Amino acid sequence: MKKYLTMVPLLAGAALLASVGASSAAGKYTIGISNTVQGNGWREEMVCAMKAQALASGEVAKLNIAHRNTDAAGQLEDIRNLISAKVDAIVVNPADPAGIKAGLEEATKAGIVVVAVDQAVTEPSAYIISNNQEQYAYLGAKWLFGQMGGKGEVFYMRGAAGASADSDRDKGFKKALAEFPDVKVAQEVFTGWQQDQAKQQMLSFLATGTPINGIWTSGIDNVIVDALVESQAPLVPIVGADNAGFVGQLSSVKGLVGAAVTNPGSIGGAGVTLALQILDGKKPAQQTVLVEPQLWENATDEGKAKLKAAADPSLSPEWPVSISIPDWTTYTKDQIVACKGPGE
Repeated sequence: MKKYLTMVPLLAGAALLASVGASSAAGKYTIGISNTVQGNGWREEMVCAMKAQALASGEVAKLNIAHRNTDAAGQLEDIRNLISAKVDAIVVNPADPAGIKAGLEEATKAGIVVVAVDQAVTEPSAYIISNNQEQYAYLGAKWLFGQMGGKGEVFYMRGAAGASADSDRDKGFKKALAEFPDVKVAQEVFTGWQQDQAKQQMLSFLATGTPINGIWTSGIDNVIVDALVESQAPLVPIVGADNAGFVGQLSSVKGLVGAAVTNPGSIGGAGVTLALQILDGKKPAQQTVLVEPQLWENATDEGKAKLKAAADPSLSPEWPVSISIPDWTTYTKDQIVACKGPGE
């Protein structure tokens, strides 16, 4: 069973297994965090949301954070280390569902609550709270293909190969593609959700001189606009996420037509809330909760108004502007930006 939530955003590098905070009178739980991508603004906001929500809840004595660039094998090792540390819950953004399934099963058998955020896992005992990744891709791709006049060549910039979020987004992209038979994929690349890599891929493609009519990105967006501007290439329609830099570009770059699809990194904070609810004996009716995306585009006056309301130049350009999720996060903007957990 899945529960769907419509997200109405409130606008506005830790070491491996770093222990954050000391036991406090208010906090009673130790929460483990496992993340496998550093140097990515979305993931950094996610971790900061986890810290901020743990602090705001008053229920967390300390965090045990495994936050590094690694693969599924490395994450499996991290999860087993968290199990050995006897944490009460593990909130994980999975590198690969199959690759870490054994670790999640071991955690459950050890009495540890497991919550996956951002993307799904295949371990049936785990709870999942995630942005609806398939719908994220479908909304953006359908809008993009419409802006292309229903025909032409699209540059398809995916995320990380093997990640379930990428696989789900690919389903959504191809669902939209099936509705526009005259739209073809000029080239498909995996960005790894890394800014530098994605920008170089865009520059390399532009250097070939191959004409395109649109660009779909899996959330690595502002640097793609930068590449187009720096290369003096035609500003074809582009879809990205609700990252602060891209949202700003959609209002400031002359001639740019694009859309931002919401994908809040604050889902990390929601994962902490869900873990705490389960620890407190308040298990959700459904094993999976999905946060539904919205699309903000600059091709209409209504869309421009939404982008203007969402814009927040005070945030890092790579951070989503949707820094909170109603009913799931209770921290302030100052707390998430400070990126401090209990005891820090």
